[in-house]
Amino acid sequence: MAKQFVACVLLFFSLCAIGAEDNALRNQLVNHPSPYLALHGSDPVAWQEWNAETVSRARRENKLLYVSVGYYACHWCHVMQRESYKNSEIAALLNRDFIPVKVDRELHTGLDDALQEFSAQLLKIGGWPLNAFVTPEGFPVYVVLYTPPKDFQNVLMRLSDKWKDDNAVMKELARQAASGQKQQIPRQPVNASMQGKWEKGFLQQVRTEMDELHGGFGEVSKFPMAPQLGLILDILSSKPDARLESFLRLTLDQMASKGLHDHVNGGFFRYTTDPGWETPHFEKMLYDNALLVRIYLRAAEVLNEPRYKALALQAVDFMLDGMASPQGGFFTSTSAVDEQGREGAYYLWTDAELRKVLDVEEYKAAVRVWRLSTPPPFELGYLPAEWAAPSAKEQKILLPAYSKLREAARKRILPKDEKRNAGLNGLALSALADAMRADPRYREAAGNAYLFIRKQIMGSDGLYKSVSRGSILVGAELEDYAYVVEGLMDYAAAAGESQPRKDALLLARLAWKRFATEQGWRREEQTLLATLRPEAVLADGPVPSPSAVLVGATLGLDDGELGARTREALQWHSTTMARDPFSYASQIRAYRKYLNSNSLPSRQPASAGAQPVR
Repeated sequence: MAKQFVACVLLFFSLCAIGAEDNALRNQLVNHPSPYLALHGSDPVAWQEWNAETVSRARRENKLLYVSVGYYACHWCHVMQRESYKNSEIAALLNRDFIPVKVDRELHTGLDDALQEFSAQLLKIGGWPLNAFVTPEGFPVYVVLYTPPKDFQNVLMRLSDKWKDDNAVMKELARQAASGQKQQIPRQPVNASMQGKWEKGFLQQVRTEMDELHGGFGEVSKFPMAPQLGLILDILSSKPDARLESFLRLTLDQMASKGLHDHVNGGFFRYTTDPGWETPHFEKMLYDNALLVRIYLRAAEVLNEPRYKALALQAVDFMLDGMASPQGGFFTSTSAVDEQGREGAYYLWTDAELRKVLDVEEYKAAVRVWRLSTPPPFELGYLPAEWAAPSAKEQKILLPAYSKLREAARKRILPKDEKRNAGLNGLALSALADAMRADPRYREAAGNAYLFIRKQIMGSDGLYKSVSRGSILVGAELEDYAYVVEGLMDYAAAAGESQPRKDALLLARLAWKRFATEQGWRREEQTLLATLRPEAVLADGPVPSPSAVLVGATLGLDDGELGARTREALQWHSTTMARDPFSYASQIRAYRKYLNSNSLPSRQPASAGAQPVR
């Protein structure tokens, strides 16, 4: 009898152990379709995906969510993985005291935007990797960016102790901090006078922020700022301004001649870490290149500068050669590091490599133009660019030199994020439509980009977020619908085809139904973050405001019900926009388009309580 009792006790405890083991957190990212998330599939951290099930678990266990946001091409994201997430001690701490969540920002842009805003409020800075501590109810309480492992471990231990000691107070403070964010939407019909006020405020900020020595905006690092450049081009097209034009030309020339532009392979890097456009962060994003194609093509027209057209088409060639998927559509990005983890290695050349690839005359020209007589500015060598202005003869000599290096670079391995996101491919379709107008040889490429969207990204109930590694990823957001609708409209106009326009109308109706509410614009259809609330007007980031893009694209659809919804949305304003019109360039462009457009039916504006499109 005693033996039976002992056996029963042992069986009971073994079953309990199995149950506990079954309930233990396990890394959910092994073989994930997202290349970025799959990179973390072998971490000892028990990474979870951002979804309702994960948040529910945090509530059941009353633990803080550790939400780490990054993306495939992010150099410092990889550094933090190597230093901290491969560290067994740090992993054990995360797994024991938190619910660790890894997020690909390109799959959850709404979440990323909200957490970046929280980071800007708390730290006065944003960026990636962004690591937020979020209560089980969905309120952020703390955030850190890249942090060395020892400091990071200390942060985890302090927050863990604080949570164990007094999590009720932490929850309440986080809730109170977010409670004042909800605001009523000011409504006022837009008119020419109001538009003039917005543009005046925008230009005042431009003149304050612009760097008239190097071009661009800011005094530390330099980003392309495509939404703002687009509005400047619109303004110059209707009202000449010598100082503004001089600044714009300087900016476009500096971006094209220095380190932001890849002279060998084509295309543009994401940004430079210095104000003189010399030291690039070596990742390339599909969105930057698609947007800059449009900026340079537009600048070629407005400024009557044919070489800008040539630069734009070179960027298109890069997109087709370096970012196009054999299965259709375009990849999200190329990495800043090579397969060995060396930053910029794909793009940098030692003097010995250059001597081997180039002939004597080419090398001689390169010595002066590429500054080969000075020590290499990068650990791995030189970055070919126009560091000294080339003469016409040197330009002619260096043209085949760039081609030789491009062929030599094909032997190197450049990792790519193979996701094909809906919204980013919408931006690419717009760029190809513009390129097709400029040069008919891009018609086939534009048509293929359209077919990819129609056949692989559009489903029976709207858009998929992404396709990757043979899998479909759902959860398309406002930006996906907005950029795809605009891309379809641009392609329909360039190709003279009716079906893309019909597709655009279908998706626009779904977008207005799913993302436009009486409280403003929702970035995603269903949100798990408590602070991600509707906004009257969405600001620009590296990409244009999705709400402004959808409004602008809808203006051309000539649909009565959507026209009413559009006029209603154009009455929405925000106090933030009044203080900072520079960050709302795309919304100001949408106002311009509305005031200059005759495409809407002449109907009475919708009331504030207009119902969503069914």
